[in-house]
Amino acid sequence: MQLRTLFKPQNHFSFQRNFHSNASASATAVPYLDKTDFLKLQNGSDIRGVAVDGVEGELVNLTEPVAEAIGAAFAAWLMEKKKADASQHLRVSIGHDSRISAKLLQNAISRGLAGAGLEVVHYGLASTPAMFNSTLTKNEAFLCPADGSIMITASHLPFNRNGFKFFTNAGGFGKADIKDILERAADIYNQFTEESLPNSERKASLSIKKVDYMIVYTSDLVKAVRKAAGNIEKPLEGFHIVVDAGNGAGGFFAAKVLEPLGAITSGSQFLEPDGLFPNHIPNPEDKTAMKAITQAVLDNKADLGIIFDTDVDRSAAVDFTGREFNRNRLIALMAAIVLEEHPGTTIVTDSVTSDGLTTFIEKKLGGRHHRFKRGYKNVIDEAIRLNSIGEESHLAIETSGHGALKENHWLDDGAYLMVKILNKLASARASGKGGGSKVLTDLIDGLQEPAFAAELRLKINQNHPDLKGGSFREYGEAVLKHLENSIGSDPSLLKAPVNYEGVRVSGYGGWFLLRLSLHDPVLPLNIEAPSNDDAVKLGLAVLAAVKDFAGLDTSALNKLVGAS
Repeated sequence: MQLRTLFKPQNHFSFQRNFHSNASASATAVPYLDKTDFLKLQNGSDIRGVAVDGVEGELVNLTEPVAEAIGAAFAAWLMEKKKADASQHLRVSIGHDSRISAKLLQNAISRGLAGAGLEVVHYGLASTPAMFNSTLTKNEAFLCPADGSIMITASHLPFNRNGFKFFTNAGGFGKADIKDILERAADIYNQFTEESLPNSERKASLSIKKVDYMIVYTSDLVKAVRKAAGNIEKPLEGFHIVVDAGNGAGGFFAAKVLEPLGAITSGSQFLEPDGLFPNHIPNPEDKTAMKAITQAVLDNKADLGIIFDTDVDRSAAVDFTGREFNRNRLIALMAAIVLEEHPGTTIVTDSVTSDGLTTFIEKKLGGRHHRFKRGYKNVIDEAIRLNSIGEESHLAIETSGHGALKENHWLDDGAYLMVKILNKLASARASGKGGGSKVLTDLIDGLQEPAFAAELRLKINQNHPDLKGGSFREYGEAVLKHLENSIGSDPSLLKAPVNYEGVRVSGYGGWFLLRLSLHDPVLPLNIEAPSNDDAVKLGLAVLAAVKDFAGLDTSALNKLVGAS
């Protein structure tokens, strides 16, 4: 039997491949996996798995042969959708973030694509938004446009994880597309033989080209800021802006975007790609990450701080005082900018945004807040749907930092969000307004923020007898239904009249939302309140409704309300 095995993780993308031979084995080149094994790799509209050893209890399931099968499956899907015949050579671009398994998976998925006769273009270290952009750019010198594009990333997950995101010029894949790809991949995988795998490797070596597409992508970002400032060459001259890339793929932003615009970037940190993420998790929602960029702003007396996640589809900022623009504040800031450009437009957000944000968008800014579901693809698709039925929407944004604008092809692009903020700085200066990033801080003046805000995770024990052999999803839905029914008996609580996810309830000057996680056996509980005492009252209302569900771990909620 011939197997590709993974060695211990090494930094700087230095992986090796190894082959084992067993003359008495069958002609099958890889261990058998069925469709269920492949479908376990689905994570909503992405593919994610364990790519390297190094974390106890987490077995590698995103192997080279699996990645190769996924590449071949994407090739088949793309040829079918593009109605390509044998005479057409479709082109697929591939990029990756800084993960230590990146090049190994890049080479494997390239073999699957090349084996199906597609032209493969490697971009190397890139961002997720850039990969989508490559399907839109018309520039043959950079082998664009690509017919399809693949980003190798697992966002902010630990070093041992990795995965794939797929794009065409119509946008990112949805859940149904990913399921289709994985089912095709399962069939292809189990047809691999000792002869077919080396053949695909030979084809790949002949059909792979390399391009530095990030030159194109960053140039477009620079042009956007210059245009907003009235075509001034260096509209950010004198601004001191620090970047924290968290050792992901976003280090380019300092030297390739900010410095050509005239900004001072000294004090920027963790710009070097390092897939072990030695400094902090590259995640704008992470408290340690936000503390790091805040400290960098204060230490360097900078005007603004910018932080990205690993693959640059999420971002956040910090003003000169150390005030964070993330979660509700980032949404408020982007809503203020977009509503200046498009008065009255609808701002689509995920379900865990605050009541104070709704008041700010609708009363202060004159827009409409459409609170939808968690999941960046859900939020984006809902904004597209609203436009299709005549309700204008120009911004879809999650508290996680995923944000997409209609003007940018509804791509969730963390770098483009920051460009919109830079545009505001540049245009304010061009019109004679000073004050650095105070221009941004002033835009969210009046946003009501709660004294207490928390998210608790109530885990479902899938092995508990109370589930009676059912799925965690069925059990979670039963919990939500019981909570919903119990609310009506409490005059202090009011169920949200319009709600698309879970059970959202107002009371005691605040609100709570209990919902079922998109992927995990967890019921996240968000609570916001004007005081700790009011938060406890909301927590007690939830606890009273769910206490009889023995398969639900309420320890986090017990701790909040002071119960034993």
